[in-house]
Amino acid sequence: MEHTEDIVMMLEQISDPAFLVQDGIITQVNPSAQRVLIETGSDIASLLATGTQEYADFRGGYLALTLKLGTQLCNASVTRLENCDLFVLNHEQDQAELQSMALAAQELRSPLSSVLAVAEQLFPLIGAQNDQKALDNVAQINRGLFQMLRIIGNMSDAYQYSQDSSSRFETRDVCRIMDELFSGLMPLTEHINIRLHYDSPQKPEFCLVDVEKLERAVYNIVSNALKFTPAGGTIEARLTRRRNMLYLTVENTGTNASGLSPASFYRQHLRQPGLSDSRFGIGLGMVLIHATATAHGGTVLLEQTQSGSTRITMSMAMRQRTDPDVRETIIHVDYAGGHDHRLLELSESLPPDLYGISNH
Repeated sequence: MEHTEDIVMMLEQISDPAFLVQDGIITQVNPSAQRVLIETGSDIASLLATGTQEYADFRGGYLALTLKLGTQLCNASVTRLENCDLFVLNHEQDQAELQSMALAAQELRSPLSSVLAVAEQLFPLIGAQNDQKALDNVAQINRGLFQMLRIIGNMSDAYQYSQDSSSRFETRDVCRIMDELFSGLMPLTEHINIRLHYDSPQKPEFCLVDVEKLERAVYNIVSNALKFTPAGGTIEARLTRRRNMLYLTVENTGTNASGLSPASFYRQHLRQPGLSDSRFGIGLGMVLIHATATAHGGTVLLEQTQSGSTRITMSMAMRQRTDPDVRETIIHVDYAGGHDHRLLELSESLPPDLYGISNH
């Protein structure tokens, strides 16, 4: 199983653990992969913790799944190169970066909470003046506060999600959850002249699900799609079941739909600061999406279609509870601070007039 010189050279230059797979067998590893005891000749199927079916169906794009190395779970990305697949593992440094962001978010929450508290008292006073320019300014400020709250929330929770330390699973009908989420999003996307269409199975699909994580993953997927869909465009979403897996697929169409870059899609938070396309954000939304898929036994696949659109597919395993369904007694804190979850998660794409005093 020979590989071209360019592929071998690229593999050696990757600092994270990385290796090549051909016909299901690991054929070449870089020094970092050797240090975590990944060996040539091993069957990749024996290392897959999630993504067995998704990798079997993989035909191209960018697939994020989970490997089991000894007793440790490790996130990995898969990219097809000529006649082989390149696996790149997330390095411990990635977790250190996310942990640093979580610590920074803790420091930022206090001053932001103070500003939000003052705004709660100030905005009604401004509204009583019935000055349209002042009301417009309030909407601008309110939208900015929502954006900051979302960024800080993502910074805070991306590390926890990636550690799978905050899951609250219960048996729910996933189809009903998705129907409610997309029904709530459609009026907002219509407000910016983007059509959101959603199809789902016509029967209930009950399985273990963390409702909050699933909600945030859906909102982040749609938020990304909105940023790359021009006015008048369409976002197509559908939920399907194949064997014991559920697949949520979201595809954004339009002339500007191909702005996402698979090569850096999941690791934006590690890039160097500087001028770039602001639509990419810092990438923590995609960390939440991947972590949600992993917690539900699934994967995330990013593809560029021939028409130039971007398609993202998040899978979930149809897992059932084997122990008694005991509800947690721990008080749950709303990640949105009591604000409208939709307005919070889509704040980068929605116009300020949706953030007026009546929505605060």
